[in-house]
Amino acid sequence: MGRAARRAQERSDRRLQTQQRVTPARAPRMSVSGPITDERPRGVVWQPWTWRWVVDIVSELRKVTWPTRQETTNLTSVVLVVSLVVAAILGGADIGLSWLVEQTLLR
Repeated sequence: MGRAARRAQERSDRRLQTQQRVTPARAPRMSVSGPITDERPRGVVWQPWTWRWVVDIVSELRKVTWPTRQETTNLTSVVLVVSLVVAAILGGADIGLSWLVEQTLLR
């Protein structure tokens, strides 16, 4: 395991430990009519529990291993080269087929 992977693992472990310490067990919330659930009532669209997906997205993005600047540069150059090659192939096929149509069907 490389140094960067080991450090990422250590950061992940520390983050997990702090999350376990910070999040206490919650007692179920109660109201006069019974327990309050996290289910969205009908007709109510924007309530705090509907924004839970934002919290989920942020937590997932924290788990992502982001590429370094060099990896980003290398991958971008690969995408550009492949795009140019595919564009050249499609352009050549377009020119060839249009010439073929002009020579055969349009005469």
